[in-house]
Amino acid sequence: MSSAPPPGLDPEQLRRFLDRERPGLVSGPLEARLIEGGRSNLTYVVTDGTGRWVVRRPPLGHVLATAHDMRREHRVISALHTTAVPVPETLLLCEDDSVLGAPFYVMEFVDGTPYRSAAELAPLGPERTRAAVLGLVDTLVDLHAVDPEAVGLGDFGRPEGFLDRQLRRWGKQLDASRGRELPGIDELHAALGRALPVSPPPTVIHGDYRLDNVLIGEDDRIRAVLDWEMSTLGDPLTDLGLLVMYSTPLDLPDSPISTTATAPGHPSAAELAERYAARSGRDTSALAWYTAFAWFKLAVILEGIHYRWTLGQTVGAGFDRIGELVPVFIEHGLTTLQEG
Repeated sequence: MSSAPPPGLDPEQLRRFLDRERPGLVSGPLEARLIEGGRSNLTYVVTDGTGRWVVRRPPLGHVLATAHDMRREHRVISALHTTAVPVPETLLLCEDDSVLGAPFYVMEFVDGTPYRSAAELAPLGPERTRAAVLGLVDTLVDLHAVDPEAVGLGDFGRPEGFLDRQLRRWGKQLDASRGRELPGIDELHAALGRALPVSPPPTVIHGDYRLDNVLIGEDDRIRAVLDWEMSTLGDPLTDLGLLVMYSTPLDLPDSPISTTATAPGHPSAAELAERYAARSGRDTSALAWYTAFAWFKLAVILEGIHYRWTLGQTVGAGFDRIGELVPVFIEHGLTTLQEG
């Protein structure tokens, strides 16, 4: 840990707050470091030299409170802690901006590895890689088996008309970042709208479920599912479609977007879908739609990043190549929908 505090977290302020709210939890001066990765909300590890905790807060200079709702994220993790879904234990929520400059919550530190690429998985070998990825499906089945009412999440979202709202929302996101011609993307959006499936009964969904949003322990089991900022009540097959999309190999050398699908032993997207169907009992016959929607959503997200890069609003390496990926994702979406 470095002695200079990271932006967005003042260790002394945090220590005073914890001493007041949870006397005895912390036994010395706190040090903090920012964990790299994650889409938007900031994650820090803090330690007093003995114990370790994790702090989550919105990004610096955030404006839209609804997009970075700490209370909501804290609520879903707290509710799921009593279920079969592995999540960190939450310790407290602070909605007073005067402590760290934004709302935040504190949870237990869980030891584990988020595997972000095939190269990171390779040292596990084929059998262990297979076990870890199949565990991802089993945990998703456990999540979708949770009764929202029973854990106090009965009002956690608006499941009626969920797919239609999602499609419109991502269409608006696309319109907000139009800076060039993107052949096929409007065709894909329209085709998804024409073929909207009938959703199964709603469940708690994660919204960004993939291998690098879970921590895998040394026994290759999932120790914790992280990054619940997009969770809600909705159509469970949107989670499966996203997982299938992320499990499809992309032939993109030196791509700034990593995929784990080419790791030796990684189960195929078809096997993951079959395992989910068998274990959950859900009808997955419309899965092509959900997978095509995942391709569309990621194409829009990547185009947004590319658009910000053209305006000089991104910081870091690799952003200059994001734009090349968007047509690939559009093509995959169209092909998936056509082949059904």
